[in-house]
Amino acid sequence: MPNTIGPYRITGTLGEGGMGVVYAGHDDRLDRPVAIKTVRTTGVGPEATERLKREARVAASLNHPNVCQLYEIGEDSSGLYIAMELLEGEALSTRIGRSALPVQEALEIVRGMLSALAAMHRRGIVHRDLKPSNIFLTEHGVKLLDFGLARPVMDHPEETLLTAPGVVCGTPHYMSPEQAQGRSADPRSDIFAVGAMLYEMLSGRQAFTGLAAVQVLHAVMYDHPPVLTGSPAIVAADRMIHRALAKQPADRYQTAEQLADDLRTIPTPSTGTEVVQARPVTRLIVLPFRVLRPDHDVDFLSFSLADAITTSLSGLGSVVVRSSLAAAKYATEVPDLQKIAREADVDEVLSGTLLRAGDRVRVSTQLAGAPDGRMIWSQMFDVGWGDIFQLQDSIVRTVVDALAIPLSARERRQLGSDVPTSDKAYEHYLRAVELSNDAPNWVAARDLYLQCLELDPRYAPAWAQLGRVYLLMSKYSDSERTANQVRAEDAFARALEISPDLAIAHSHYALLEVDLGRAVGSMARLLGQARQRPADPNLFKGLCHTCRYCGLLDASVAAHDRSRRLDPKIVTSVVHTWFLKGDHERVAEVARMAPYIGALSLVALGRQDEAIVMLREMESKVSPRMISFLRVSRSYIEGRAADSLVLLKQATANFGDPEAFYYAGRHFAHLGEIDLAIASLARAVDGGYFCYPVLANDIWLESLRGQPAFEDIVQRAGDRHRTALKAFLDAEGDRLLGVRG
Repeated sequence: MPNTIGPYRITGTLGEGGMGVVYAGHDDRLDRPVAIKTVRTTGVGPEATERLKREARVAASLNHPNVCQLYEIGEDSSGLYIAMELLEGEALSTRIGRSALPVQEALEIVRGMLSALAAMHRRGIVHRDLKPSNIFLTEHGVKLLDFGLARPVMDHPEETLLTAPGVVCGTPHYMSPEQAQGRSADPRSDIFAVGAMLYEMLSGRQAFTGLAAVQVLHAVMYDHPPVLTGSPAIVAADRMIHRALAKQPADRYQTAEQLADDLRTIPTPSTGTEVVQARPVTRLIVLPFRVLRPDHDVDFLSFSLADAITTSLSGLGSVVVRSSLAAAKYATEVPDLQKIAREADVDEVLSGTLLRAGDRVRVSTQLAGAPDGRMIWSQMFDVGWGDIFQLQDSIVRTVVDALAIPLSARERRQLGSDVPTSDKAYEHYLRAVELSNDAPNWVAARDLYLQCLELDPRYAPAWAQLGRVYLLMSKYSDSERTANQVRAEDAFARALEISPDLAIAHSHYALLEVDLGRAVGSMARLLGQARQRPADPNLFKGLCHTCRYCGLLDASVAAHDRSRRLDPKIVTSVVHTWFLKGDHERVAEVARMAPYIGALSLVALGRQDEAIVMLREMESKVSPRMISFLRVSRSYIEGRAADSLVLLKQATANFGDPEAFYYAGRHFAHLGEIDLAIASLARAVDGGYFCYPVLANDIWLESLRGQPAFEDIVQRAGDRHRTALKAFLDAEGDRLLGVRG
């Protein structure tokens, strides 16, 4: 260690890296401590000296309380150095190393970072290497350090040689996707790094991980960190982190000020410090169990036992379980954990085998990490055939213990209550689960659920699944529509009476409630459940649907975004919301999911021929009730307005969905059928679909403007929409979803 560097007396070493050394020193002239950054004289190229000069220029150009102050740049016999403010405190990396941070502490740090970045970005400078070791925490606030990779958004000619095109610069864990690909960085790249650091501060773990740098970079470009759960403040922060970490720069916050403004809306904890820390959600998939020896009496357990375990775990607030349908594609395979982790976006895989020997069933289960394949636990269960109903509960509790999943008092009660008391009842239930996913088997599934409930009338999941079957029969069967709706509602009510927090009952019930004109109550109920279980994607899927019926289109999209963040494979009804918002590009990307409006969006984009081909293909793939609606669209696009009108009149005879009446009404209006349009729109609004912003602005309804009957419909929709907005705000939907409605 030298005694002096330039005019400074050296008192110690603060840090050392591959490019140089940082010393502690003292300026005897002004009697103040300093930090002195130097460049090694051997083993490094000339770019190290140039970067130190650039760091000095950037730091000198910034006068901000959250930027480490530069005193001077100089050179002596040992080489180039810069003298700067000596900070007292610790690096953010040291603070995170001790524990995750309470929400308010983390937000205070981020606000300081963003204030400094806003000043940098206004001067056209991008930091490019933000990371916890470059953020220093002092008694007086945050200080940004190390501007060696900082550069103007548009390079000066002398600086372009320091970073050749296509060269990756930065630290992999905090690098934006565009930097990882060797593309140029802009202020949104720094925002990505801030999002990654906020995630790490709250969770105590890095957002993007890997055993080697190339794996980390792959995660940065393609993976999404697990959702954070905890208090309302944590849920709100997670939503903002997700936007900051968007893969495409256009989808992120565009400025540091935008992110700072959004952070100010996070609810302040009722106490001075946030005691509930964030927890990354565990993403789990339960694979169908492999039957080792074909056995007709046991085969049904392969799918249905896995589904029952999935249903039990899905009610827990800090675990997201992929659906049984998503898991079914891996039924015949020896688990390929890397493939499953990539395709299903999960952290853990539960798999197992079944073997019956006489009157006993042997179940071998394994819980493994994905994609690395680490074994978390493995256990054998050997039960008598009459005790198979105990398997679900035993396996679920073992998973909870193995993953150290924290359970609330409500969740403990839930796990204990949703277990059947009869082995025969459970067998009926599991056989019904296997049948209920295929329409031709709905009646058989219904009968098995009823037999289950005769033996165990307090088994809530059976009531919920029975309600689902009745709901499907009411929507897609031509007979007993109303009667099946009544039966479905009774079944859901019984399920929730027995088990008020049963997740599958809430999510399925919402689909029935909107058809019965009760979208506002359904939305409020789902928001209440989502506050308790912010990691349940099905609750947000339901909110996507109910919010749209209430005319809360931004909330509908936000609910979809949250649902997909929790489960990237989940399918919501957001395509209809995009259509109503005029986002035809997004609708066109998934046109086959909703072919009637998908075709109209393609037409709006000038792709008529593509729309016609798509409609012809889809006519062979949809239910008979939907075919007529597709032909309405195709005949209109092909210029056969008269045929389109005839087909539309025929199609509306079978309608029961209020949203379908809205589509019919706007189509009638576009074809000039005023009376039919008004009648259909009245049925939509009175049936519970009161999407006021669209009724007030849809250009296909222009022929109705000024008609007293239509204006009365719009007035009724507006009144109900305002009631819905109040209910949304009263239920704190704005805090949960980050929108006003």
